[in-house]
Amino acid sequence: MKNVGEAPQEELATGERSTRNRVARSILDHGPSTVADLAKRLGLTQAAVRRHLDSLVHENVVEPREQRIYGARTRGRPAKVFALTDCGRDAFDQSYDTLAAEALRWIAERHGEGALVAFARDRIAAQATAYQAAIDAAPPEQRTEALAKALTADGYAATARSAPVGEQLCQHHCPVAHVAEQFPQLCEAETEMFSTLLGTHVQRLATIAHGDGVCTTFIPRSGGAPQAAQPERAAQSAQSFNSASASTAGRNPA
Repeated sequence: MKNVGEAPQEELATGERSTRNRVARSILDHGPSTVADLAKRLGLTQAAVRRHLDSLVHENVVEPREQRIYGARTRGRPAKVFALTDCGRDAFDQSYDTLAAEALRWIAERHGEGALVAFARDRIAAQATAYQAAIDAAPPEQRTEALAKALTADGYAATARSAPVGEQLCQHHCPVAHVAEQFPQLCEAETEMFSTLLGTHVQRLATIAHGDGVCTTFIPRSGGAPQAAQPERAAQSAQSFNSASASTAGRNPA
């Protein structure tokens, strides 16, 4: 990662910038975080974390937000969380967003919406076979976690966690978030892929492209979900995904 922001020479000498980058990196890897979360993960005092966060907010690398609560709210005011800004994400991932967006816009204008959807599905299908292999090698109760690990290997910083009547797949980083803001078909194709790979309906609760801190996908527990892979399943994953209808999976929130 390149350093975010500028710092005087004396600050660099004391390692302040290095620690500040660790704070930003922790938010990238784990999603929007409270001061207490960051202090625990990094082994710092909360006072030190607040000092680094103040600097990162000033540099427009992170921003404070209200913590999003899924399900029933508890008493008391939710703790403030800190999330990466677009500028902060750019510090970790130098991409060709403008070129990609222009290319997708050209496809849509010249060949229509169907061609754009086909591109989005074909792009994500290229990853489906590797993801399917990881899922098929895992016990049924660890399939979502296996998918999370496979996504992490591709740069999505994904985790799986238990949720009421199911699980949540959380992606704390999205390499194409800026492009997906303009072309939600990319997110929808990814959601379809998750549904096909896991053999169950899934529902997107939040996406980075829509301004949320984390891409969150709900995966219900289902007794009817496949318990073991057929021998030919991995080889057919990309083909079955490409033929799947968008109606079989949850769409991104509006």
